[in-house]
Amino acid sequence: MNYTLMHGKIPVAEIEIFEETATILKIGKVFAPEHLPVGIGFVNDLPNRGNLNEWWSGRSIPASRQNFREAMENLGVSSSGKLLTKCFGLSLSDQYWVNPTEKPLKWEDINFFDNPFSEDVGNVLFGNPPQGNDINLSSPDNTSDGWLKKKWKIIDGERCLIKGGSGIELQEPLNEAMATSVMKRLNIEHVPYIVAWENEAPFSICKNFIDSQKDLVSAFNINSTQKMKNSVSAYQHFLDCCQVLGIPNAQENIDKMLVVDYLIANRDRHYNNFGAIRNAKTLEWVGVAPVFDSGTSFWNDKSSSAMLKITKTESKPFRSTHEEQIKLVKSFSWLDLSALNGIEDDFFHILSLSSHIDEKRRNSICSAFRNRVESLRKHIKDIEDIKDVEA
Repeated sequence: MNYTLMHGKIPVAEIEIFEETATILKIGKVFAPEHLPVGIGFVNDLPNRGNLNEWWSGRSIPASRQNFREAMENLGVSSSGKLLTKCFGLSLSDQYWVNPTEKPLKWEDINFFDNPFSEDVGNVLFGNPPQGNDINLSSPDNTSDGWLKKKWKIIDGERCLIKGGSGIELQEPLNEAMATSVMKRLNIEHVPYIVAWENEAPFSICKNFIDSQKDLVSAFNINSTQKMKNSVSAYQHFLDCCQVLGIPNAQENIDKMLVVDYLIANRDRHYNNFGAIRNAKTLEWVGVAPVFDSGTSFWNDKSSSAMLKITKTESKPFRSTHEEQIKLVKSFSWLDLSALNGIEDDFFHILSLSSHIDEKRRNSICSAFRNRVESLRKHIKDIEDIKDVEA
């Protein structure tokens, strides 16, 4: 079927999509090459179809999502890619969509930022399919990523993302609330999360930080704008890409993210859960996105006793351990670790609300976090001592 790839109200390019495989078969006339998604290269003066297909398929629900197969069966599709055109590729993270050539639509009539949307897909993803066979597939949940179950819901007029937990402890939503407390105390720009409960299960809730004028551009797409040199580290390559694009204060904000991830032992800061924000109309960069999606942290995959014995913690995206990754941070002059004094009380309160977290685990998480703070304090002191000797 033929579509026009749109960026809000701006026509970008003619494309043909084979909906059975959710594949872009052909790219026709390009109207506004500067409005193509970030990271799309060109081949023979046309957008790289492989790049564009990777971007398009990346908008779909990943097969790693909890209850994925059951959800697809309940939605009546064989793959999540087939859901993309059901909502015209619309998302709550950017302004891209596909407009049918034969029956064109208007952005102001269908975008999810300003218009209501169906909760059917989100409910199915949470294991609650609606009664009957009449499922409305027009939903931003069709274009949500990540492996934890999640859904968009309009609460008091706000677009909010609701996410669940995993394993026996269902700890991820609680981790989001604890990470929020850490970043609030350290004055780091972040997306605040709260915890809600249903049948004793915790769910994190955050308001959408993107509006109808902005795009969230993933670090993956930013990273794809330049070819990485063999002599350059992954960290420096990303910062170089930010500099070429004109993203302001990138190093300062990325370093703050790395500090937070060190403290909370976040092991899943992959290239799709951080990035930058740009104005969708002017294409001017606003800056690095506030820190979001920090649930896979606080040793949620470890036993109570094991988390106190760990000497090296897994990390992403620039180094495989936080002990190595924290060395990338050039300056800690902004950091006041004393602001974290007493934060264990916040943690204990958040964790005590859950019947899935016993007292031993609560105490272990608080102790392990305090150890992280002291380890970072020692790392900073060692750096200062070396500078004093060199001076």
